[in-house]
Amino acid sequence: MALRIYNTLSRRKEDFVPVKQGKVGMYSCGPTVYDYFHIGNARAFVVPDVIRRYLQYRGYEVTLVQNITDIDDKIIRRAAERGVTTNDVVSQYTQAFIDDRDALGIKAPDIQPRATDHVAGMIEMISGLIDKGLAYERNGDVYYDVSQFDEYGRLSNQNIDDLVAGARVDVGESKDDALDFTLWKAAKPGEPSWQSPWGPGRPGWHIECSVMSTKYLGATFDIHTGGVDLVFPHHENEVAQSHGANGTPPVKYWAHNGFINIDGQRMGKSLGNFRTVRDILKQYPGKVVRYFLISNHYRKPINFSDEELRMCAKALGRLEDAVSNALFALGIGAGAGPDPELAVWDQVRRLAASGEAGRADSESAAGRLDAAIAAARAQFEESMDDDFNTAGAIAALHELATAINTFVNQDMQGQREVAEAERSAAARAVLTMMELGDVVGIIEPGFMEAQRAGGARAEQDGEGGESGIGTDRLIQLLLDVRAEVRAAKLYQVSDMIRDRLGELGVVVEDTRDGARWKLVGK
Repeated sequence: MALRIYNTLSRRKEDFVPVKQGKVGMYSCGPTVYDYFHIGNARAFVVPDVIRRYLQYRGYEVTLVQNITDIDDKIIRRAAERGVTTNDVVSQYTQAFIDDRDALGIKAPDIQPRATDHVAGMIEMISGLIDKGLAYERNGDVYYDVSQFDEYGRLSNQNIDDLVAGARVDVGESKDDALDFTLWKAAKPGEPSWQSPWGPGRPGWHIECSVMSTKYLGATFDIHTGGVDLVFPHHENEVAQSHGANGTPPVKYWAHNGFINIDGQRMGKSLGNFRTVRDILKQYPGKVVRYFLISNHYRKPINFSDEELRMCAKALGRLEDAVSNALFALGIGAGAGPDPELAVWDQVRRLAASGEAGRADSESAAGRLDAAIAAARAQFEESMDDDFNTAGAIAALHELATAINTFVNQDMQGQREVAEAERSAAARAVLTMMELGDVVGIIEPGFMEAQRAGGARAEQDGEGGESGIGTDRLIQLLLDVRAEVRAAKLYQVSDMIRDRLGELGVVVEDTRDGARWKLVGK
């Protein structure tokens, strides 16, 4: 199945054919850094990350550009409210954006330009639009003449007469038509400004993205992402500006994510009903928040609630438990297994490769697991090829998790000798879970390094304290003592050790093959 993308411009799914074979240029509208971003904004940042990861999985060389808007009316107002400079506001919230982005597992873009570093390019593009008769100056302000672009309204699927009826002229504006939009704003007292042919001023919001996308991706690039709220007027205006300046449609595929609702209403700062990612991260790990954001198809609206996040935490836990169950059954972990000096990933990879030459019979347990692995990968790819359907991709991961748990519980546990074919199949299942989970960013390779032969850890502490004794080794020591206590039938003491560990966030599970543990958030 070919990769198909729903294109907002055509309002249908289209086969993906990049501008340059094997390469993809993407532009994602980034933050205006005047406040912490909320969970609705987060979806617009996670979606391009998932798209990039999947395109790379498919073998494309991807260049992702995401801007930072560091000059804007909102930034200026926030600085005035606090009695600080705009640079103070920008510095604080740019770093906050990066910190919260990293917590959600969003990889940094290949290029992250700031608007203020590209003002010269904006002046150049605006001058070119004026020379072509597509823009005009009034009292130091410059406006784009919408009447000169016949396709205006096509992206948002709106009739231009309806747009004119709904347009308004703000106080102080002197544009020729209510629908014309600002390219350059004349300076006001106390505001940051740059010199231009039309006097001191600053760029309008829309021109920023046209200039930065053109500079780094060319006149026409492959994919432009953003929230559905940006379709009009921001992206509609981008199309008009870029087409006017460069003489060609700027984007082949427009991909817009749906809203996040709260109590049945769209979440937004203007409505005052938002939750910042920073506050949510105080209650839930970033990977749980990310799981929530991709649990439905990106174009569909999703409803935010604490109950939804709790359900996502449990669902993600089931995937991670499947991996740790298999590792436990294989006896693989840092400081354990047949090659204790090797990292967990390398141990599993070596074991998976050991059985590749002689795959098990399809009727055997190992053969059935290999079939489940192949089915999960096929379902995952089919879903992601269908307009990046992460809901279907996650369902494929859960199918694989079920197959892993069934295999471990029925075909591996309790056996003194596990055949090489079974061990190799289990390792391949773990690698597949990790690989596909990493594509959507909910189970990353680092998670594997946090696994232990005795249990799974939610977070990695590494070697702790001045003593150099790792937390996992201390826990395992307690469990070894507990095993001796149980053997002596001192069950009350055994239960006390288990319960006290539980109070510290160490969950102990007794299995036929011994106790295993995992750390959970406290």
